[in-house]
Amino acid sequence: MTTQSILFAENGLLRSGWRFAIFVLLFIAGGTAFGTIAVAILFALLGAGTQGSSFFLVVNGLVSLTVALAAGWACGRYLERLPFSALGASLEGGWGRNLLVGFLMGGATFAVGAGTGAAAGSLSFSLNESATAAEIGLTLVVSLAVFAAAAAFEEALFRGYILQTFVRSELNLFGIILTSLLFASVHNANPSASFLSWLNTSIAGIWFAVAYLKTRGLWLPFGLHLAWNWAQGSIFGVEVSGLTDIVKAPLMRELDLGPAWLTGGDYGIEGGVITTAVLILSTLAIHFLPSWIVTPNKSVSN
Repeated sequence: MTTQSILFAENGLLRSGWRFAIFVLLFIAGGTAFGTIAVAILFALLGAGTQGSSFFLVVNGLVSLTVALAAGWACGRYLERLPFSALGASLEGGWGRNLLVGFLMGGATFAVGAGTGAAAGSLSFSLNESATAAEIGLTLVVSLAVFAAAAAFEEALFRGYILQTFVRSELNLFGIILTSLLFASVHNANPSASFLSWLNTSIAGIWFAVAYLKTRGLWLPFGLHLAWNWAQGSIFGVEVSGLTDIVKAPLMRELDLGPAWLTGGDYGIEGGVITTAVLILSTLAIHFLPSWIVTPNKSVSN
């Protein structure tokens, strides 16, 4: 084995592992630079108190999304000779249909989980009577923007170039496992995280990856991701990956009656076996349902 063969495949392209490493370096460098600039501008205009606000979270998510897409485009263009459309984030073909299907399916998947917990007597939901209709309406809109920015960024990062470059090298299973484990691991710092929450988030990464492979686009997994978080926090009033400060006035309030292994306890339903079950079922449904192919990228590199 020569240095040439370690670095490059037979077609002359850099191998997928090296492409992955270059993308990560670009993303870290770009995220650090542009994130620092964005925070400095926000602090200069609005003061340090803006940190942690909904506006700050939306801006932070959009900056991170832009960096992830830019790094993905640069790697695709200069390492694999691919256009931006290969990332699956373009407004092409049936993107709107896939987004809508994903949104409806993501919301329905969470509703099934919440309903299962309620039927088992472990979860209870009631309308939020401590907030006004105006407060709830504002929360629904603002939190949708926050969750949309975060979900778009995470899909562009994990189901974007990283997964796709391994898929083009016919390393689908490796790419799915790697990106799902990375996706789960970045949530481990959240409050009340556990092994089961990490496992469920890994399964969620597989759920989103299967959705990407079904369409070769990011719109279906983005819809799933957005609707799951929004329904969870803003509709049902459940902690979102252990976080409680994103949603101010949800439509409903949740009462967790346990046991924690089933309902997730303080982490929210994502930390319980209810989520394990519904995510596996939803993943299988996406895999076996009729295909929604939009503009699949058939270019393969090693």
